[in-house]
Amino acid sequence: MAARFVISGTDTGIGKTVFSAALAVALNGCYWKPVQSGLDGETDSETVARLGVPRERILPEAYRLSAPASPHLSARLDGVSIAPSRLVPPQTDGPLVIEGAGGLLVPLSEHLLFADIFSRWQLPVILCARTSLGTINHTLLSLEAMQSRGIPVFGVAFIGEENPETQRIIAEFGGVRSLGRLPVLVRVTAEALRRAFLDNFDPMVFQGEPA
Repeated sequence: MAARFVISGTDTGIGKTVFSAALAVALNGCYWKPVQSGLDGETDSETVARLGVPRERILPEAYRLSAPASPHLSARLDGVSIAPSRLVPPQTDGPLVIEGAGGLLVPLSEHLLFADIFSRWQLPVILCARTSLGTINHTLLSLEAMQSRGIPVFGVAFIGEENPETQRIIAEFGGVRSLGRLPVLVRVTAEALRRAFLDNFDPMVFQGEPA
């Protein structure tokens, strides 16, 4: 079976979309954003297209919500109820990269978190984390939230300036592997991102099983 990954993060603005684009390109795979909150400006699907994922491999969102807010609030403002039955990973001919919204405990409704959906899917999750100050606590809490729900953790992808001690201690305490680190790019273009990913990650690792 082709590789299928969920990309989550310790917070919003981590760089999940950029990493998702890089991984989808490296795997020659498809990209799916189940819930898009905020339609003014460039959406996440449009970003990954700009960063090199062919548009025919970008699958339509299950929900496109107007307000740039937590999905539960954005859905309420749009008069929409997010149904778990519509949040089912689509079948694809090759690898699939699925990007969540914000962090693991972001609410989709009054009674449903993204982590609940990830637990149902049982797909390996790659957690994106900053390398800056404060990320140890946020990352370990996110890992505990996944482990307590039985969500398979594939590993942590770091984003930012090099910080070997932070990366080491998170992997050790979290009991997970460090997949690599995506550096800060002066200019985020499709080619620059492709090169940075190949320089800092081993694409063959993403053909394996959860650690």
